[in-house]
Amino acid sequence: MTSSSDRSQAVDVQEPKTYEVRTYGCQMNVHDSERLSGLLEGAGYVRAPEGSDGDADVVVFNTCAVRENADNRLYGNLGRLAPMKTKRPGMQIAVGGCLAQKDRDTIVKKAPWVDVVFGTHNIGKLPVLLERARVQEEAQVEIAESLEAFPSTLPTRRESAYAAWVSISVGCNNTCTFCIVPALRGKEKDRRTGDILAEIEALVGEGVSEITLLGQNVNAYGSDIGDREAFSKLLRACGQIEGLERVRFTSPHPRDFTDDVIAAMAETPNVMPQLHMPLQSGSDPVLKAMRRSYRQDRYLGIIEKVRAAIPHAAITTDIIVGFPGETEEDFEQTMHVAREARFSAAFTFQYSKRPGTPAATMENQVPKEVVQARYERLVALQEQISWDENKKQVGRTLELMVAEGEGRKDGATHRLSGRAPDNRLVHFTKPDQEVRPGDVVTVEVTYAAPHHLLAEGAVLDVRRTRSGDAWEKRNAAAAPKPAGVMLGLPKIGAPEPLPVATGSGCGCD
Repeated sequence: MTSSSDRSQAVDVQEPKTYEVRTYGCQMNVHDSERLSGLLEGAGYVRAPEGSDGDADVVVFNTCAVRENADNRLYGNLGRLAPMKTKRPGMQIAVGGCLAQKDRDTIVKKAPWVDVVFGTHNIGKLPVLLERARVQEEAQVEIAESLEAFPSTLPTRRESAYAAWVSISVGCNNTCTFCIVPALRGKEKDRRTGDILAEIEALVGEGVSEITLLGQNVNAYGSDIGDREAFSKLLRACGQIEGLERVRFTSPHPRDFTDDVIAAMAETPNVMPQLHMPLQSGSDPVLKAMRRSYRQDRYLGIIEKVRAAIPHAAITTDIIVGFPGETEEDFEQTMHVAREARFSAAFTFQYSKRPGTPAATMENQVPKEVVQARYERLVALQEQISWDENKKQVGRTLELMVAEGEGRKDGATHRLSGRAPDNRLVHFTKPDQEVRPGDVVTVEVTYAAPHHLLAEGAVLDVRRTRSGDAWEKRNAAAAPKPAGVMLGLPKIGAPEPLPVATGSGCGCD
């Protein structure tokens, strides 16, 4: 016979609901997804196991609107989830991000099984909207027209114990004809410097040793608060934070890249010798059509100044091939800049129409086969340049921050992977002693490939770090089991995560 207390316990025991967040687009979306994960975990959800592929109680799509087929991709994925939702009572689907901001009610009309649609300005509402959709049994569409609160005040689920994103601004004041982001993210809004530094100090206190300052146009920081040198001052202030070993930022705009920023990079030891500077095109007429407020001479002048101040800097870029009206002569100017700039890597994109942008309706759209041929020529040139530039690293002794999940073949090759100060990926021989992600090793480069370096000799030194301690503690701790889904006030936490600065992947910088 079951006692009343036994029955009470049986009623109270409830498996926690699971969630999955699928992210498309730029670093801003990646960071927003960390906040969405933090919000859901603050509300009692737990992350679904890897490879669950939609088999979760809540599936969130954090969308991007900068690709021509972005909506087709979304609706295709939503269509695949429809039968799963039918078989799984209580499952919920939410769509947020730039495409949600742009299409609003269209999403629910095309996919009526979606429960929540929210925009780029009100991601903090997701748990409440999910609960409201559940109780009212109807879709909730809530799109804020302007930023309700700076996203960094929201809780975040950091993916890394040693590296973190830190947003310093949201939105963009530029009007590039190929980009819809300003229309969806709004005008630039800067955070207070004190708030940024307080967040970084809190992250360092948690064991983080590398931060990446993040903004849609990161070096325009200060335009909203009336200080043209605010970004260089911020870099120098980061240099005063004890325990912060590496500072990176992405993505800057050539228009706002001033000499004081170059000086701050060169004179602040923990600001890394790495720069991601979007080019988009080397042709002055194309840059004008793109509404990019610089020309080839200005761009190459910045590169020359950076190299003079920081000789070992690795410079990467974004390039769009086949913008409307691009001639063979225009394309050759892009090839010329690639040869002159000697980029260590370039994120190259074939132009595709972004619905809602001026470029989408421009005349003289370049035929697909022409774009493809030019793209292949540029990639071949950049591959050779990247390889040549990497060969210059052979014989150098480098300090690497050990990375997690960067070397897909590390298990088979008995190697580990890490990032050099200039952000180059280096695979190195696994030492006899324990090395953890976040620790620092010293190696000598023995081989160069276009996209990575090898250090095949013995590791010269291993430095155990607070970041390695934090990684070890995180992985040793058993995950506490939530008692169910609660919708109280979320905890405020410092933001985060990992990656390693690359291009935006959407050509919107």
